[in-house]
Amino acid sequence: MAAVQKSIKHKDAPINKALSKDEKIAIFRDMSRIRRFEQIALKHYNGEKMGGFLHLYIGQESVAVGCASLMGENDHMITAYRDHGHALAVGMGMNEGMAELFGKKTGCSKGKGGSMHYFAPSKNYWGGHGIVAGQTPLGTGIAFGLKYKELKGCCMTFMGDGAVNQGAFHESLNLAALMELPVIYIIENNGYSMGTSQKRSSAYPSCLAERAEGYGMAWELLNGEDVYEVRSRVQVAIERAHNEKKPTLLEISTYRYYGHSVADSKHKDGYRTKEEIERYQRDHDPINIWRNHLVSEGVFTEEEAKVIDQAAYKEAEDSAVFADQSEYPDPSEMFDDVYWEVDNQTEAGATGRHFFND
Repeated sequence: MAAVQKSIKHKDAPINKALSKDEKIAIFRDMSRIRRFEQIALKHYNGEKMGGFLHLYIGQESVAVGCASLMGENDHMITAYRDHGHALAVGMGMNEGMAELFGKKTGCSKGKGGSMHYFAPSKNYWGGHGIVAGQTPLGTGIAFGLKYKELKGCCMTFMGDGAVNQGAFHESLNLAALMELPVIYIIENNGYSMGTSQKRSSAYPSCLAERAEGYGMAWELLNGEDVYEVRSRVQVAIERAHNEKKPTLLEISTYRYYGHSVADSKHKDGYRTKEEIERYQRDHDPINIWRNHLVSEGVFTEEEAKVIDQAAYKEAEDSAVFADQSEYPDPSEMFDDVYWEVDNQTEAGATGRHFFND
């Protein structure tokens, strides 16, 4: 009963009451598209069509989509290496996303970045970073730029629970609090830093977000399985960033169904049990929860939801065909897009010591 009452409370938040029927359906469609994209990516990774790593977002869709649905013109997003979901949530097409996984030149990073390096500057989406917590200073810098330019916006900076123990994370929080920057640090806490449980990897009083206390920063712990809760509580942090130019640290509880990466062979019956995974899939799946909301509200029927999901699956399959048929980058392009100054033949590119020689 308490869970139901909590859901009603967040559903009635102004930001959620303002959602139209079409917008609610769009949220469901976006989550379904991420789920199907990841499933098709896994299929072709196992079929040896891709190289490198593959970090799947299955089970966490409501976090990226809920947050992206709140973004305005001057709001930005940056994340770690589990980045496919965020990219699709802000509007990246499946074709360029899948082609990047295949290492093709039609990919969002021209086939040079792979799974961990998705970028969509036109969507205010800045990656996709393979270094743990390496994106936190960058997100802080984006927020500094917004404040410097006097723009009403924020930078949502995502990370996993393992990143909170990196020095760059703490340095970023210190600067954000000291300089009052419009940045929202979002810990997507799926309980296992790679393959180590939170209790064995992190020291904390009640939750990881409480570390913000040391910097005099606002913080909250929220449940990420319900889009209504994600939207209502993240919106508070956005308004703080927009109106007060102050940072927030959010910890969003979520769950991934697969391992840290596809190479993680111990994610089932290893550091967690098969029963635990099945319990989350049965009782806490974010797509099922959102679909049930919309069916009960009369937004759509179960059959209409299936049609949307089937369309997402076909789109994902088609994107794999597109990726497979695309060309690989030419070896002559190896050094393109390394330094912006060099590619654009600026004075700095012509005179700077970009290649560490005289």
